[in-house]
Amino acid sequence: MKKLLGIILIVLAVSLLFSTEVVILHTSDLHGNILPINYATNSPSDVGLAKIATLIKQFRNEYQNVILVDTGDLIQGTPLEYYHARIDNKPVDPMILVMNKLGYSAWIIGNHEFNYGLDVLEKAVSEAQFPALSANIIDVKENSSLFKPYHIVNVGDIKIGILGLTTKYIPNWEDPKNIEGLDFLDPVEVAKKYVDILKNKENVDIVIVAYHGGLERDPQTGEPTEELTGENQAYQLLQEVDGIDVLLLGHQHRTIATKINNVPVSMPSYWGKSLGKIVLKLEKKDNKWQVIDSSVEQVSVKGVTADEEITSLIKPYDEKVQAWLDQPVGYADGDFWVENPLFARLQDNPLIEFVNKVQMYYSKAKISSTALFNNSIKGWKSGPITLRDINAVYIYPNTLKVIKVTGKDIKDALEKSADYFVMENYMVSVNKSWVEPKPRHYNYDMWEGISYKIVLNNPSGNRIIDLMFEGKPIEMDKEYEIVLNNYRAGGGGGYTMFKGKPVVREVMMEVSELMADYILEHKNIKATTDNNWQTVVKFEYVINPGETLWSISKRLGVSLNDLTRWNNIKNPSLIKPGTKLVYYKNYIDTIPPIKELINF
Repeated sequence: MKKLLGIILIVLAVSLLFSTEVVILHTSDLHGNILPINYATNSPSDVGLAKIATLIKQFRNEYQNVILVDTGDLIQGTPLEYYHARIDNKPVDPMILVMNKLGYSAWIIGNHEFNYGLDVLEKAVSEAQFPALSANIIDVKENSSLFKPYHIVNVGDIKIGILGLTTKYIPNWEDPKNIEGLDFLDPVEVAKKYVDILKNKENVDIVIVAYHGGLERDPQTGEPTEELTGENQAYQLLQEVDGIDVLLLGHQHRTIATKINNVPVSMPSYWGKSLGKIVLKLEKKDNKWQVIDSSVEQVSVKGVTADEEITSLIKPYDEKVQAWLDQPVGYADGDFWVENPLFARLQDNPLIEFVNKVQMYYSKAKISSTALFNNSIKGWKSGPITLRDINAVYIYPNTLKVIKVTGKDIKDALEKSADYFVMENYMVSVNKSWVEPKPRHYNYDMWEGISYKIVLNNPSGNRIIDLMFEGKPIEMDKEYEIVLNNYRAGGGGGYTMFKGKPVVREVMMEVSELMADYILEHKNIKATTDNNWQTVVKFEYVINPGETLWSISKRLGVSLNDLTRWNNIKNPSLIKPGTKLVYYKNYIDTIPPIKELINF
């Protein structure tokens, strides 16, 4: 019996010697979130590295072999990071300070890392006690990678290679001065080169590809889930690059824990809402560790207590930012408020009109467009306006460009935005393709300086009518100057009609700063809407014997001029009974559309 027990113990010892686990913890798209607060309201929020830190410490106590990787969009996105980049850049970057404390193994460069310019980025990289990786961002002058392409981590006798890749689509969004002298190579081709190096020259046991980019196809079917522009190439990476053991993703702000071709794939939401956890089971064969099994999950921070060590560490930064945010800059006469985000996109709203007016004021352009970037933005009500209010509305560090476009470009852009809506049984909702796999509310634009109507029950691509500028129909071949943020002016969001258009002038201050300056200059701003655009529903009316166009217009509640124009009537006196007339009513006025349905 003792001999049998001894044999069992020896077998167990040998099996332990030749098998083990490695745990990879994964964050991405933290966007400057450390503390679990919403800076716009100063209310608690289930986000941030302080909550993530609690989970990291928990898993480090639970597992022996743990590494920690972030896949980008780190140093932009909250007032905390804005203040550090623009107001006081001398201290260590707050995100880097916390990540140093948590012992990250690597950080992959994201597209928003460039928003504050290369000086701010290079300072953050120099302060990190872990490498910033990206193999496909090239310094053209040096003809070499601007950042370290890969990093090797040794966990005991296990050799792990982490290859960093970044979406090549950055030049389509970023201000050229922030990426001057850089080239963004195709990550798939670059990955083929470096995975081979890691496997055959560095002789690593495990290859982690960490890519600031997302999945462009359904992980189960392989069917495209978006236009294949090259912005997201994760599925392509797994199809074309051999030797990937783990794929860590970001950029799309999705929550993904899946396997493709038996490779664990992780994308841990955004803002620190989740922590990716990949467990690799390894076995030693021929003196080399091999992955024999794996699991992947996303662990939510909801209900997790923030780590006190991290909150204490960041407290001096937060105190300065909070004081800065609460400085009043002016006074609102009326509410610049979004009660319901869908309704704010269905009719002119004082907040959106104000942003467009600011853009027009500083750019001197007569036509402007902007978006309500997400469904959490509220604006401000009548009374004092603070920097906190402004930063909560314009959440991106965008600058402005005035570009020259044709009337057709404007029409095409409006048609693209109008695709945001779907209408069934006279009720409007958001087109699923605009919220899945990633919400893209920021790509629905609302315009000022022109007038137009969106016909909700027309087919997508044929919804814009009454498109006017200065009281006259916009001519498709004529050129117009419009002001847009730099993201949209470069064709970002699929607005390819703007890509490569002549840039007339630029306003290089960020829009949130322009908004603050405008309010400081004018002191009091009045909430107004000129109702230059509407979402409408198309109806038909059959002319009855004895009716005149005037009596019909009065009956339908539309103007005689509109009715004449909509139906291309040459002589209003000559209308025939039985003829169908088209007319349009403001969608908001048709909820519920009882009058029209009963043919009042």
